[in-house]
Amino acid sequence: MIKHLMSNSSGKKNTSVKEEAIGLETGFHRMKLKVTPQRMAIYRFLLETKEHPSADMVYRQVKKTFPGISLDTVNRTLLTLSRKGLAFVVEGSGDAKRYDGNLSSHQHFKCIKCKRIIDFYYKPFENIPAPKCLGRKLTILRKTVYFEGVCDLCKENG
Repeated sequence: MIKHLMSNSSGKKNTSVKEEAIGLETGFHRMKLKVTPQRMAIYRFLLETKEHPSADMVYRQVKKTFPGISLDTVNRTLLTLSRKGLAFVVEGSGDAKRYDGNLSSHQHFKCIKCKRIIDFYYKPFENIPAPKCLGRKLTILRKTVYFEGVCDLCKENG
């Protein structure tokens, strides 16, 4: 989905800010989302960061450009993007919701010390079969793999 929103019709990544903005606007219209400068800034930040930000992290970043934006607007926008399939909520263990604009197939590792979330890709995880008992009763829309542990930076620092 990101490639679709962020690419021109030939599939190549847009090179100018103007082309990128037009691509985002087109994608928002296609998803029946109201296009606002604030919403576009939130989504652009989510697409560009590798940090899996919380709403507060997004708010602090977007507030630099839009000082009047509220945390509630950021929260509602992130939830809308998630509901529309333009972002994922990275499931976790009781911390603030974290968001991921990378919709390509990948998995997550979360450090329990520094809370950093690291993307990784392991092909065998793409085709994990669902238990047959679930398939008969439920419709599975997405399967995710999520690991927790201690990252390399925290291990080095004791």
